[in-house]
Amino acid sequence: MECGDPVEQISLKPRMSVNELMCELARAGAYNGGALARAADIYEQMLTDEKTVKFFGLAGAMVPAGMGGIVSDLLSRGYIDLLVSTGANLTHDIIEALGCRHYHGSAFCSDIDLRQEEINRIYDVFLPNEAFLTFETFMQESLCALDPGRSYPITELLTVLGQRLDRGILSIAAENGIPVYCPAVADSMIGLQCWLYSQSGKISVDAFSDMKGLIDRCFTAESAGALLVGGGVPKNFILQSMLMTPQGFTYAVQLTGDRPDLGGLSGATLEEARSWGKITEDARAVTVYGDATITLPMLVAAVLERIAQ
Repeated sequence: MECGDPVEQISLKPRMSVNELMCELARAGAYNGGALARAADIYEQMLTDEKTVKFFGLAGAMVPAGMGGIVSDLLSRGYIDLLVSTGANLTHDIIEALGCRHYHGSAFCSDIDLRQEEINRIYDVFLPNEAFLTFETFMQESLCALDPGRSYPITELLTVLGQRLDRGILSIAAENGIPVYCPAVADSMIGLQCWLYSQSGKISVDAFSDMKGLIDRCFTAESAGALLVGGGVPKNFILQSMLMTPQGFTYAVQLTGDRPDLGGLSGATLEEARSWGKITEDARAVTVYGDATITLPMLVAAVLERIAQ
């Protein structure tokens, strides 16, 4: 087996841009720094290919960690055509849009004391219970405005919620007509609030009616690309959408901290996805292992810098 190009030693300069740093990572080209640099190349091509339908998968507690603003910016710039998210991220997006805040805390503290002080912990992020009281009021008022004689697809329910907000992921998606899918919405505070409302009011949400629009979009796409932050339901929902079509994703970037050898989907490699036909045999694809609160900002900042040049 022949050697490839030589590994170049990274050279750092004062005031260098994120993209300049990414280019240095490409010169070194090793480990996950090299994978991140390859991801930037793939993501740039995906965003600049006008024929490509752009999917974005959002899992993990990204909004509480401040990553929701990146998603909002990508939606505003037209770089997301379909968003698939966990219900938890959308819950926290609504909380932020309502003016409540997540706070810096500590992972090394007494969770019993936090419970007594009505503070919820997400690793080193704190969220007071009062935020959920504000969220509950918003949700119940929003659900009261629904037509009790209709069955709402999940995407339409989320659009209605977004239309009642003036900032954040759901608001921008609703404003720009971008569908937000949340196939496991019941597994979230949004789902719990819908159930709570159903105890005294009438609400009907159809979990399957979203599928037609999604599959139609996959059938008609000349090319499709996916940026997957984390794994779980959003990752599977996006990748499986191509199984009903003769094609697969032509671009795919996965940012994950999960291991592939445990058999879980969140750690499954994109190479494995080729065996299912979820991505094409010649797809440009890469998995970057690491904390998405580091890799996502670096990836998006570098690619936006390139596109703006």
